[in-house]
Amino acid sequence: MAELVYPPVVLFAKTMFRVLDLELRVEGSEHIPARGGAVIACNHVSYLDFIFCGLGAQPAKRLVRFMAKKEVFDHRISGPLMRGMGHIPVDRAAGRGAYDEAVARLRAGEVVGVFPEATISPSFTVEEVKSGAARMAAQAGVPLIPMAVWGSQRLWTKGRPRRLTQRHVPISILMGEPLRPGPDADADAVTRELRDRMSVLLDRAQAEYPEKPAGPDDLWWLPAHLGGTAPKP
Repeated sequence: MAELVYPPVVLFAKTMFRVLDLELRVEGSEHIPARGGAVIACNHVSYLDFIFCGLGAQPAKRLVRFMAKKEVFDHRISGPLMRGMGHIPVDRAAGRGAYDEAVARLRAGEVVGVFPEATISPSFTVEEVKSGAARMAAQAGVPLIPMAVWGSQRLWTKGRPRRLTQRHVPISILMGEPLRPGPDADADAVTRELRDRMSVLLDRAQAEYPEKPAGPDDLWWLPAHLGGTAPKP
C-alpha cells in the first residue's frame, strides 16, 4: 500500500520544486545504499525538512520512512498521507513501540529517517542530539548516515509565517560518510560523533550558501554566529 501513495507524493513535490524554481543542491547521495537498511540522521530547521531529506535519497531510488510525532498522524489531512507512505508514528509518552518498529523496518531492508534533535532548532545550529538513531543503527546492524539541510527554514519554520510560494530559494542537502556502529558500540560516543559530522555538514552548507539576507529584517534565518538574529543555542 505504501508504494501506491509514496511515489505520487514524491512526483508532486518535485513538480512544486520546478514550479517554484527552487535551487536544489544535493551532494553525497552516493552514501545512501542502493539496497538494505540504513538510518538517515538529519538536522531540523523547518517543517519541510522531511521532504528535502527524502529528496536526498532519491538518486539511490530509496524511499525514506520517517519517524514523526503521533500528532501528525492524527491530523485529518496529513494522517492518511503519513500512514499511506509507511512513516512511523512516535508517541513521545511511550516511544518504545516506535523504536522497535523502526528496528524491524531497518532489518527488513528499509531506510528510516530520524531528526535526532527531536524538534526544530530555533538557533539553526545542530543542538543536543538524542541517542536513538545510534542505538537503532547498532541494533539493526545498518549504516548511520549524517545529513544536513539548509535553506528550508526560509520557506516555513517555527515562529515565522509560511512563505511556501517563495521562488528561487536555494536549498542545500548534504550527506556525509556513514558511521557503522557495531552491536557493542557505545551509543553516547557514536551520538557525539554523529552530531559532530552533522555540524560539519551544516557549517559547510551555510558557508557555501549562495544567498545572503536582503537586509536587517531578513537576518532572522541566519544563526547568531554568522551574524544573524536567530537565538543562540
